[in-house]
Amino acid sequence: MAEKTRITRDEALAYHLEPTPGKIEVLASTPMTTQRDLSLAYSPGVAVPCEVIAENPETAYDYTTKGNMVAVISNGTAVLGLGNLGALASKPVMEGKAVLFKRFADVNAIDIELDTEDPDEFIKAVQLMGPSFGGVNLEDIKAPECFIIEQALKEKMDIPVFHDDQHGTAVICAAGLINALHLSGKKIEDCRIVLNGAGAAGIACIELLKAMGARHENCIVCDTKGVIYQGRTAGMNQWKSAHAVATDMRTLEEAMEGADVFLGVSVKGAVTQDMVKSMADNPVIFAMANPDPEITPEEAHEVRVDAIVATGRSDYPNQVNNVLGFPYLFRGALDIHARAINDEMKIACAEALAALAREDVPDEVAMAYGRKLSFGRDYIIPTPFDPRLIYTVPPAVARAGMDTGVSRRPIVDLEGYADGLRARMDPTSSILQGIYARARNTQARMIFAEGDDVRVLRAAVAYQRNGLGKALVVGRESDVKDKLEAAGLGDAVRELEVVNAANTEHLESYKSFLYQRLQRKGFDRHDIHKLAARDRHVFAALMLAHGHGDALVTGATRKSAHVLEMIGKVFDAGAADGAVGITALLHKGKIVLIGDTLVNEWPAEADLALIAERGAHVARELGIEPRVAFVSFSTFGYPVSERAEKMHRAPAVLDQRGVDFEYDGEMTVDVALNPKVMAQYPFCRLSGPANVLVVPARHSASISVKLMQEMAGATVIGPILTGLQSPIQICSTVSTANDILNMAVMAACEIGRNR
Repeated sequence: MAEKTRITRDEALAYHLEPTPGKIEVLASTPMTTQRDLSLAYSPGVAVPCEVIAENPETAYDYTTKGNMVAVISNGTAVLGLGNLGALASKPVMEGKAVLFKRFADVNAIDIELDTEDPDEFIKAVQLMGPSFGGVNLEDIKAPECFIIEQALKEKMDIPVFHDDQHGTAVICAAGLINALHLSGKKIEDCRIVLNGAGAAGIACIELLKAMGARHENCIVCDTKGVIYQGRTAGMNQWKSAHAVATDMRTLEEAMEGADVFLGVSVKGAVTQDMVKSMADNPVIFAMANPDPEITPEEAHEVRVDAIVATGRSDYPNQVNNVLGFPYLFRGALDIHARAINDEMKIACAEALAALAREDVPDEVAMAYGRKLSFGRDYIIPTPFDPRLIYTVPPAVARAGMDTGVSRRPIVDLEGYADGLRARMDPTSSILQGIYARARNTQARMIFAEGDDVRVLRAAVAYQRNGLGKALVVGRESDVKDKLEAAGLGDAVRELEVVNAANTEHLESYKSFLYQRLQRKGFDRHDIHKLAARDRHVFAALMLAHGHGDALVTGATRKSAHVLEMIGKVFDAGAADGAVGITALLHKGKIVLIGDTLVNEWPAEADLALIAERGAHVARELGIEPRVAFVSFSTFGYPVSERAEKMHRAPAVLDQRGVDFEYDGEMTVDVALNPKVMAQYPFCRLSGPANVLVVPARHSASISVKLMQEMAGATVIGPILTGLQSPIQICSTVSTANDILNMAVMAACEIGRNR
């Protein structure tokens, strides 16, 4: 089971405040630089698409964002588990939902909070906004108003309207149940199903299962007053009445006896071990109450080893997570310009998810979760970071929409559609997810060398509170305490272990070790004492060398060249020792590694070959199959230049070494990265765009990285120090706390270490 993470109030507020308030922004997708651009974007050019849309409304999908825009709408009457907080207080949740749409399915979404609890006012407001959007995602609206609102809007609007609290849970629940019944050898039409919790999610779950074949008389629905039976009047409404059955059962305990399936969307502790004992063979238990389930998997398995258990929590197997459903449902619906999301589309989504869980799990997915995943009792639902979801689920949804006649614009080539979906998603988030999972499994004692910097302290606190391992901070206790308190993290003081030359018992052994290394390099014992006792980088490196920590991150307060020099007093970390710096650039869904950005000033062809090997090694440790390009201002010998000659010769060095990755060069950057330009050189040995670029010198690497960072807004991770015997990573002086944390995670995973 994964280590539970801890998030404090201050951290949550800081996340929403920095770097700018909130979680979303609007970016123009067309040029906006010249007067001509503005004339086309607004007046007079904008009049043309306006006239075309007025003549043919369907063309709004061609000339506006309507076809990829969802409204996330709430009145805040049922915010998460917090109750009726009101429209304004629901805004952070709705912004978060909009971010999830973009992150998982590349769907643009905007949050809208309506300040009314009157269903008629809410319905009217949403209906009037219909022309703006391709779909509406209703969120956090209390029952029974959510039923009234959704039904009315479905009838009045010609775009998909979907209340995720109801149907999102139902779809993922259905997917898991398909596989649970597959494992237990049961058919849904034969199963006795008990539902506890007759709110929006519960009613939607049972309705979808009935649409999939569950028999009405086999489904027992319970609420806080017990079984919903025919003739009951207390606490009833029309939605509950639709699921009343003729039965003598009156309590959940009675209903559970002999049941095949339990679905819980109720409260912690609602199910006892005795209830689980009374269930049929191979019981299926979906305890989906959040944050704590009706019964934990441990409690259920203690009395029934044959139980298949799912919860709503990420720290247990089989998480029923809505993010597996709503992004992909809307992706498929939007892409066929659907008028609605119907039961057939929801069932198609559930069946696609279930089928995906039964397939062999790729290594990169297993890497992201730090364990081998295979279909079985602990893996009946795909994981949210499975990259196959985006090109597996939406085509199934789209096909169902086309088959049932809700599509305005059918997709002719579904295979091509799936390929397009595969190409549009950002692979970098799953890469980061993977290294974080690996770090969490490693539980490294991470040495943070610069405890006098508040960014480093924030990173150290986050490292420990995210369950990644133990944070060891080099600094003075009083200084660390003052800076944490000033940062609103005063409660973290007692969590971190603060280490320095004054409080360690190992200083003399550190000095002896250092003297043995440096005595013939001009350092006397006085110099050694100053280095070991006063230089935090040297002291931290000595800790690592003596096994008093497992990995080291530093560099946030001093230039990287100086930090590398200090580390070199303790470890062999120079160019002659095979050290190389590889920087990862993440931009618009692509990741490119550039080397050498740290160590080699002007590498010769043999050095360039080594940089290529180190870059390929880092790429593979990040889950990327390397394609290396030696880049220059010339391409395959033209124009001829003495400066480009070494880039031309470097591939020949790799030829002699017989490496097992793709490489070629020399070539310009556009040849390396643009498939259309690369196609002009059919003899090029790369099978696709390069993802590792080896540049002629450190200055060109630095210029490239900083230009991409400042002009294009690329995310930079690194330089990742590789080729050392111990896991050490060096940040840049402009690193944020999150950048430092990423580098600590790299060190914890020993990415780049020369094993």
